[in-house]
Amino acid sequence: MATSKTKKTTGSKLKFSKEQYLNWYEQMLYMRRFEEKAGQLYGQQKIKGFCHLYIGQEAVVAGAVSALKEGDKHITAYRDHAHPLALGSDPKKIMAELFAKETGVSKGNGGSMHMFDKEHHFYGGHGIVGGQVPLGTGIAFAEKYNDTDNLCVTYLGDGAARQGAFHEALNLAMTMKLPVLFVIENNGYAMGTSVARTSNVTDLSELGRAYEMPSVTVDAMNVENVHAAVEIAAKRARKGDGPTLLECKTYRYKGHSMSDPAKYRTKEELEKYKKLDPIEQVKQIILKNKFAKEDELAVIDKSLKEKVMESVKFAEESNFPPAAQAFENVYVQEDYPFEMG
Repeated sequence: MATSKTKKTTGSKLKFSKEQYLNWYEQMLYMRRFEEKAGQLYGQQKIKGFCHLYIGQEAVVAGAVSALKEGDKHITAYRDHAHPLALGSDPKKIMAELFAKETGVSKGNGGSMHMFDKEHHFYGGHGIVGGQVPLGTGIAFAEKYNDTDNLCVTYLGDGAARQGAFHEALNLAMTMKLPVLFVIENNGYAMGTSVARTSNVTDLSELGRAYEMPSVTVDAMNVENVHAAVEIAAKRARKGDGPTLLECKTYRYKGHSMSDPAKYRTKEELEKYKKLDPIEQVKQIILKNKFAKEDELAVIDKSLKEKVMESVKFAEESNFPPAAQAFENVYVQEDYPFEMG
């Protein structure tokens, strides 16, 4: 039964296996190295248009994916490179999409903000702030309608939590007990505006209380916390008890996009969060418990960098889509039994 109280999660101490920590380390470092290279390529003007990096927030998607199962759906906003990577999308296709090449995961049509990979249950990549929230709710409705055991994780930023569509989606999801997890990736700033400047409610998990939705605030610089919170919410959804709102407090090390110098925050604030780096936290657990040695982790890092460079080579060698592709997938051809006009 839904509760109107907001609960806080606490960090866990080695409640997971050696394999899980090593997997988290590799997954998050993979996202980090990919995004670092994407930022470098943007500076070289090989990637153009908008580009929003996920550096610093890796624990959110890594912890969510590890707590869920094959068949669960994922949808997010425009900071969307890491999500498909964590779900198993081909990094070559992700990089090619950043290059706007026809071999990209969206055939070069979407670019940075509109990744899409149905095969790996990733439904975007959406450029309109909050636009993915009702879509994710609709996907969850389809899962319930088709009587599956799947759910939809709908990621959004702290800015999107101010959109009317967000509140409409929460109301509908709770009323219909839909299997959806609303994950607010609260990195503190909607573009350049802090949460405190946009609303009197700065504890975003409180927003679920209006709909009597279970709402949890998670220290999302720690991947263990994210996994634990998502696991609980997923069990609730699969039982038919409806949605959960998770406010994942995280932090982006880079600007909102590549064009943002991030002058609205101090260097001291940035350094404070870098000391809580999610990858470093897992690395220290691995080393402390002798799950791997420094040189073994260095080999993993080297391998990931090579993997990223392979994706860059693939993207650079791929062709741009033909001009005629601009007219594809725009209209649906229907055969009508009567004359139109």
